[in-house]
Amino acid sequence: MPCRVPASVRGAGLREAIAAVNASATPVLAIDIPSGLHADSGTVLGEAVRAAATVTFIGDKVGLHTGAAADHTGEVVFRDLGVDALAEADLVPSAQLLDESLLRAWLPARAPHRPQGRVWACPDPGGSARLRGGGAAGRRGLRAAGGGGVSLATAPEHVTASLVRRPEVMAHAVRGAADLGALPTLADLLVVGPGLGQGSWGQGVLQAALAAGKPLVVDADGLNLLATHFAGTRRDDWILTPHPGEAARLLGCTAAEVEVNRPAAARALRERWGGVVILKGAGSLIEGPTGMAVCPFGNPGMASGGMGDALSGMLGALLAQGVPLETAARLGVLVHARAADLAAPDAGERGLLAGDLASYARILVNPTQGLMATCDGKGEGDAAATR
Repeated sequence: MPCRVPASVRGAGLREAIAAVNASATPVLAIDIPSGLHADSGTVLGEAVRAAATVTFIGDKVGLHTGAAADHTGEVVFRDLGVDALAEADLVPSAQLLDESLLRAWLPARAPHRPQGRVWACPDPGGSARLRGGGAAGRRGLRAAGGGGVSLATAPEHVTASLVRRPEVMAHAVRGAADLGALPTLADLLVVGPGLGQGSWGQGVLQAALAAGKPLVVDADGLNLLATHFAGTRRDDWILTPHPGEAARLLGCTAAEVEVNRPAAARALRERWGGVVILKGAGSLIEGPTGMAVCPFGNPGMASGGMGDALSGMLGALLAQGVPLETAARLGVLVHARAADLAAPDAGERGLLAGDLASYARILVNPTQGLMATCDGKGEGDAAATR
């Protein structure tokens, strides 16, 4: 059928033409990329077409999978047109698109004799009931993703509540950093930040964690304290998990500046702080030593309290099982987002809670159990490289 261009579009400028297309009730098919959407960053360049579907060719584009892209692309379909872009020596992929088929490669059946690692978590601040839930969500993520022995450093008044929620977690009453003793050094890795607080309790605990010389997952107030009290710190053995606001504090800019070019912000974060950086948000980005990965999964229901804390727990659990740092970061983001997508159909995206992810995350991290068939297989096939 010939394309019928509305009279309101003919002769109009590009921005006005896009606005007219968006105002129409006609479904739009975007070819390669919706007009007005930046192919590399996912930024809307003033005005962008809101498509019902996008068919992209030869090389997938990072900008179709992060930032504002989800509001404009609709369903994204990739067609290589018989061209193997990776066969061209002068074309180097800028990112890897995470795919659910990677779960089996990264999480084979566990050897019967393999011990589980010991995780030390310090998610609860001294005396602040306001932030207690972050630690609970993090511990739930730890258990769901297969964390081994988990030790929790928390204020004395929170020990009972912690044991009631998770009796398998070894809770230690800590009034201040001096009470930690050898706890951080006895663990294989440390998870610091959810519910930590930015007062003297949190500052002391983070300082002790940094001094322990163990791999770290740093989130929430741990990131805020890095920006305000440990600005010169740079490590290769940690995973930082900022949302755009936290990323802005770590970079000394605004959240809006981070969102304008999320890939550039992720690269800048790793350049300044080292390790592996997960820039959370729509189309989470993972920047590590081997490059960038982008997660095409997740849904708006994840914008609720405790979701980031649950991710931190999952990351700690994967590291405790011996998964390498960068692989654990990519795998944790994948499991976290897919678990949210699988949980959402039960009752909808609105009202989705961090605790709703646990049972699905456990299925996802056990792909060799044959349970994956019970989950809707969004994202089948090999991982795709993006341009």
